[in-house]
Parts: sequence; C-alpha cells; structure tokens
Amino acid sequence: QVQLVESGGGLVQAGGSLRLSCAASGLTFSSYAMGWFRQAPGKGREFVTAISKSPGRTWYADSVKGRFTISRANAVNTVYLQMISLKPEDTAVYYCAASERASYVADEYDYWGQGTQVTVSS
Repeated sequence: QVQLVESGGGLVQAGGSLRLSCAASGLTFSSYAMGWFRQAPGKGREFVTAISKSPGRTWYADSVKGRFTISRANAVNTVYLQMISLKPEDTAVYYCAASERASYVADEYDYWGQGTQVTVSS
C-alpha cells in the first residue's frame, strides 16, 4: 500500500532551520505532484508548498515565500522541505501529501503522511 513517511521535525529556536523529508513507497512517485501542508493547534490544515511531478514547478504560500524551499528527488522517491528563518508561527504538524496534480487544496490530495511536529521557540 501507499506510504508517505515524514521525518526531520523537532524543536528549534526562532531564526533557525530545519529540513523535512518525506519518503514515499507503494506508488509511482514521479507520477505524482507532492505537497506540504501544516496544521497548528486549533486551526485547520493549511497549504504550505507544492511541487509538480517533473521537472519541478513550485508554489508557495505567501507566509513562507523566501524562507521555505520544496524539492524532490524522484530517484529516491523523496520530497524535501528546507525551512530557514523559522518563526514561532511556523509551529505546527507538517504533513506531506501526494496528488495526481499539484494543488493548494488539501482535498485534492490522494495520499497523506502521518505528520511530523515542528516547534519553533521564541
């Protein structure tokens, strides 16, 4: 079955950096656009960024533009999220997701990971 497994979350001070990874299995990875969403306590799931199947058009939420970078390595079925200049408001559970086409809309994604916690202290 399809599995998306996120890793790389943790606790970091404001201004710090983290790199999240999402390893995919059970699907033809290069046939799927990939997205990252996040959900803070008491809030809905929010679009962060997405990348197309290949060679990798990207889209970003305004709140993360210039600070977050999405990339993918189809050879190893992995999508990455490099986060710099982190802010306390970036604190959330981060989820990766797979869709047949890139979208800002969570409901358009077919497969989801279990999430990884990112906590940014002030």
